[in-house]
Amino acid sequence: MSRMPEIFEDRREAGRFLASKLMDYASKRPVCAGLPRGGVVLAAQVADALGCVLDVIVAGKLRSPYNSELAIGAVTEDGEVYLNDDVIRSLRVTERYIEDERSDRLQVVLEKAGRYRQVIDKTSLNGRCVILVDDGLATGSTMISAAQAAHAGGAAEIIVAVPGGPRDTVARLRAMPEIARVICPIVPDVFYAVSQLYRDFSQTLDDEVVAILKEFALKNASRVSVK
Repeated sequence: MSRMPEIFEDRREAGRFLASKLMDYASKRPVCAGLPRGGVVLAAQVADALGCVLDVIVAGKLRSPYNSELAIGAVTEDGEVYLNDDVIRSLRVTERYIEDERSDRLQVVLEKAGRYRQVIDKTSLNGRCVILVDDGLATGSTMISAAQAAHAGGAAEIIVAVPGGPRDTVARLRAMPEIARVICPIVPDVFYAVSQLYRDFSQTLDDEVVAILKEFALKNASRVSVK
């Protein structure tokens, strides 16, 4: 599994590969936090291999007024907001729009987080090594917001682990003072979508995320550390 792949079969294979690159962190008793929805599939593989706590950091994309697939930022369940100022300036997005979008997306994030928190309690990140896992990067807005939330939560060390992403986004993450290390094995010369990293990139549903969290909690109850 440590051999460098050209493409991953599915999210679980990608998670196992990332775990093989993260084994040195097992002794730090990290918190492995997946970004729902797809990132939780990978994070469960990593947490299982490292024998550590599995959690989620829920961040919602702030959508461009002209293209809902384009992120102008992100907001987390704690209300932490990241704004992509370059995109906002280029699209001339107004402050009123940003505030309305933040309020709308925060409500969605809180509803989603509430469902996950019925399965697992939020783990304290204070003084902990935190591994943030997602199924890939695009603009990086969600991951940046998650990293800022982990930092605000007192994380002592933040590691970002993703299967792949565009070169400029990886560079932006590596330049963040909050992030100690970025593990991103696939950086294509031409990046067009996270789906290019996988043969099977089927949509991950909330029900699947809840099932993963329940299964992990039952199987690893004895591993859970003090929160």
